[in-house]
Amino acid sequence: MSNAISALQGAVYQGYVEVREMGLVGMITLRGDLSSAKMKKAVKEACGVDLPGQREIAVSGDKGAAWMSPDELLLMVPYEGVGDALAAVEKALSGEHFLAVNVSDARAVFQLKGKAAREIIAKLCPVDMTPGAFEPGMIRRTRMAQIAAAFWMQDADTIRVVCFRSVAEYAFNLLKDAAEPGGETGLFA
Repeated sequence: MSNAISALQGAVYQGYVEVREMGLVGMITLRGDLSSAKMKKAVKEACGVDLPGQREIAVSGDKGAAWMSPDELLLMVPYEGVGDALAAVEKALSGEHFLAVNVSDARAVFQLKGKAAREIIAKLCPVDMTPGAFEPGMIRRTRMAQIAAAFWMQDADTIRVVCFRSVAEYAFNLLKDAAEPGGETGLFA
């Protein structure tokens, strides 16, 4: 069996915002009835967080659950723990109609770190990034230039971006270009 490696093996670019590929992250796509008591229990047991509301993300340490659509969540756990998390979901949802799939190796995760992290996303995505309109605890699933992506704020200066692994290099280059020194707009200064 081969060793798992991340899409860009931890690539980092230091512009006026740091862009970092976050390595291997365990991710499970979970579809089903989000109002079900069993679903709430499954999320809590797999990730240790409450089921997030619409366009929200709940994070505790290196685990979390993100709302992706009215019947879909993205569960995040350490890469090594995805098997256990998947088993916990399957046990908690026994008898329910659901779909739970390990998508860890099909996704790439990036982190933007710096005071102007909002500006980088505002350059690339059709989302209002002004403070108040987008804050920590919120998630958006949208387009980033020509690719599908989702992103959320860890804190005021840190944003995480998830995209398909197949477009990881394109996503990294987009983020690098947007963070190139001299390209600052001062939009949220």
